[in-house]
Parts: sequence; C-alpha cells; structure tokens
Amino acid sequence: MFFCTIIPATVGVTPDNLARELEQFLAEARDALVLEDGEPIFEMASARFSINSDHGKCLLQLWSPERNLVRRVLDLELKKDGLQLSAQKFGQTKPIKIEIVRDRDQRTPTAKRAARSGYQRMLKRVQEKQFPELSCGPLSTAMDLNRSFSPVYTRGLMKKGRSAFAVLGVNAQESQASVDAALTFAILWLDHCREREAPRAHVEGLKLFVPPAMSAVVRERMSNLNHAAAKFELYELNEREQSVEQLDCSDRGNIKTRLVRCVDESAARERFAGAIAKVLALASEAEVIVLSATEIAFRLHGLEFARARIAAEKSSFRNAEEITFGVGPYEAVFGEENEEAFAGFVHRVVASRRADGKRDDALFRMHPERWLESLVVKDVVALDSELDTTQIYSQVPAFSASDRAMIDVLAATRSGRLAVVELKADEDIHLPLQGLDYWARVRWHHARGEFRQYGYFPGRELAAEDPLLYLVAPALRVHPATDALLRYFSPEIEWALLGIDERWRDGVRVVFRKRRERAAAG
Repeated sequence: MFFCTIIPATVGVTPDNLARELEQFLAEARDALVLEDGEPIFEMASARFSINSDHGKCLLQLWSPERNLVRRVLDLELKKDGLQLSAQKFGQTKPIKIEIVRDRDQRTPTAKRAARSGYQRMLKRVQEKQFPELSCGPLSTAMDLNRSFSPVYTRGLMKKGRSAFAVLGVNAQESQASVDAALTFAILWLDHCREREAPRAHVEGLKLFVPPAMSAVVRERMSNLNHAAAKFELYELNEREQSVEQLDCSDRGNIKTRLVRCVDESAARERFAGAIAKVLALASEAEVIVLSATEIAFRLHGLEFARARIAAEKSSFRNAEEITFGVGPYEAVFGEENEEAFAGFVHRVVASRRADGKRDDALFRMHPERWLESLVVKDVVALDSELDTTQIYSQVPAFSASDRAMIDVLAATRSGRLAVVELKADEDIHLPLQGLDYWARVRWHHARGEFRQYGYFPGRELAAEDPLLYLVAPALRVHPATDALLRYFSPEIEWALLGIDERWRDGVRVVFRKRRERAAAG
C-alpha cells in the first residue's frame, strides 16, 4: 500500500498523488465493498490486500478464504460514495472498472424508499390485526436529525384512552447492524413520545418489531433495561406471513456467549523473541500484543502495523516464524527482498503516530479508539483511582451466536470487583447500549466463574458483585442522547459516564463524571 507506483492514465495526475489517494481510502474504508464490473467480489471487513510495484506496474491483490484476485491498477478517481479504479486483468488490454464503495448496501435510494414504504403499510395492517384494542396512529419514516431519528426505522404511536405505546419497526432488508441498533432509536422514540404526549396520554412503554432470526442482540439488551420504568415488548415480525411472535425479554439469563481462554503471554513472548527484537529495534515504543500461542501483534498507540506468527512454509510440511506488515487489510510478508521497505514503513508509522502528529495524516487518524484504549491500559487509574493497575486486559473476545464482541478494556478494582470499560473517541449514539452488551457478557461469565477458569486474573480473588460499567468519551463528543438512554438502564447496573479532555492523546484526564449507584437491596 505504501510502496506502489501507479501509472496514471490521466495526464496531470502524479503517481505519488494516486498512491496517496489509494492508500488513504483503503486505510479508512475497513467495511467497504469491492465490485468488479458491478458485481460484488470482496467485503473488506473479511478480506486482505497488498500492492506491489515491481517493473513499474501497480498490482493490487485481494484475497479472502473464498477467492484470490490480482489486477493491474491504471488510474483511480475518488467519488462521493467510494473509489473507482481503472484496471486490467492479466493477458487482457481492455480496462475494467473496479469500485470500492463505503456503503455495503448497494440498493438505490429509490429501492430503499420503496422497501421502507412497503414495510410501513404492512406494519400498519399487522398492528390493527394483532392489537385490535388499540387505535393505531399514523406511521412515519421521516428523518429528524435534531432527535436522531433515521428513515431506516418506522415509528408511530398506539393508543387506548389515555394510555399509549410507542412503536418502532425495522424491515428485513436492512442490515443486521441496523437491526441491532434499533433499540437505541426505539428508546429515544419512547422518550420523545412521553414528553410530547404528557398533557394528553401516558406512554406506558414500547413495542419494538424486528425481523425473525435477527433479534438476539436486541433481546439481550432489552433484558437489561429498567422494566419498571417502561413496558418493553419485543416482537419478531414475519413480513411474508404478516405474523408476529412476542419474545420474552424479562430473563437476563438468556445470553449465549463464549469466552476465549487467556493466552500464556510469557510463553508466547519467549517463542517470538527474535521477531520482537527485530521490530522493537525499529520502533522501541511499540506495544507487543499476544493474540494467541502462535501469533503476536505489534501496535503503536493502538495502530497495528506488523504481526509475527507461526505459518506453514511454502512447499514444505514444516512450520516457521513469519513476519507480516501493513495497516488495515493491507498485508505484505517480510523477507530479505523487502527489508528496506519494511524499515521505511515502520519509520513512517513512528513519525505519523505521535500526539503532535499531523491531523491530515491517514496513519495519525486511524483507529482513534485503539489509541485511546492503549493510553487507558497504561494508566487506568486516570479514570478511577480505585481501579487496579496490575491486571488489565484489552480487546477480550466474548463471542455470541450473533456477533464477535471485543470488550475494550476489562479490569478490576483493588477490592476485586470487575470493571468493564467501553471507549469512544468520537461522538457515538450507541455508546451506552454497546457498553451494556459487554457488561452483560462479563456478568454472565463472572457468575459462572469462567474468568478464573479461563486464566484471567490469576491468583486474584474476584468479588461476587456484578461488574462496574465505565463509559468513556471526550467531553465534547458525548452524544446528547446519552443521558436519555442511560435513564432506561436497569437500576442494578452501576455505571459511570466519564468525559475526558479533548486532548487525550497527550494524556487521559477526566473533566466530568456522572454515576448511577447500585439500587439498594429489597
């Protein structure tokens, strides 16, 4: 990605400018979709890439577990929704078009509006059939930026006398991420309806409609809300059959999650001592992160730039140590032929990844939350003096049937109480409920004694209490909806919202904090 000379087809565009555009786009478009002649071929969230500039040609290679592709890049053009490449297949002279688009939902705006309009009409019919005792008001998908309401969701109100329910639904053509996020917007819609209807009606609660087999995350989240504050009802809506099934969200024991065993770090560091010495000689401040018994990562302020792993040798049944380098999905294998390039790349990372770096540098801007995470891990007491600095875990995998969760930071207080830290470097409306996800999973595994069983906090006696939840973001980037969302959390969840100084790269400093103390027993 950093060492390619692109031969431009457009006069006046220099190879350096083209390479810079390609590098920056691919570095920041981690969830992009790659299309060749209009057909989707790779999702960058699960694919890798490399670029080679041998013999004055720019060769772009993309690969995933399913396929491998190599194309010669001739030119590129930055579009509003992505990057368009002019490229060639091997043995062909006619250029082809490759698009790398940021939004994986490739439906046209007209198709999206049609699907949402059809769902709106269908949801109205279902409401009238399933809840004949309630009068159904008009439904809307209108965007309201002031209240963070998106056209992805259909919303309305159902009434009976002076009693009412807020209603929100999402259709099956939307992404799983949109379905998972539905509860955030549903709570905000409920809160808005309560404020708006206060003189005329009492909005008792919420009826949330999601597609079948896509409800797991929403159900887990809803089980940890304050059901005394509102009646939360979750339904799976089958659009084809126009039927609904209500799900039980009162049971907080319905989480399906799997904890990954903690790795023996000392053994892994000993195994990769040679690779560690080689990389640290170029970047002495790099963080060595043990990923597994056979793989380690090198990061600088949270930005991963190299890995060492045990891999099978080509044309051999033997395993050997291999170093790869690159940023994001870009990957190149280190060898004698590119040793100079590797050193140059690492030096560039070191020059860019610093607190006083240039804001327009792609390497500076990448993974700000990982940067913040690396600072918190080094100085967790900056958040709370009660937190213990001796055993801290970052990016702890806790898988469920519906997603691959990575807990930002898992720590414990000096008294042994677990603490979950969820971090956001930018304004994010989903901070509270994403933090709730991880808190619920930690609580689940802790109740079953699995942290000790899987090697976490060795030699430590963990308190039986539920974990603490810390939600951390720069003070001016805490989303305005955060307070409203936190009001609906279960009173059993002891959370703290921490606003940190905007110049957190110079050091984490809390400038305000809000807390909810755990409800008294009985």
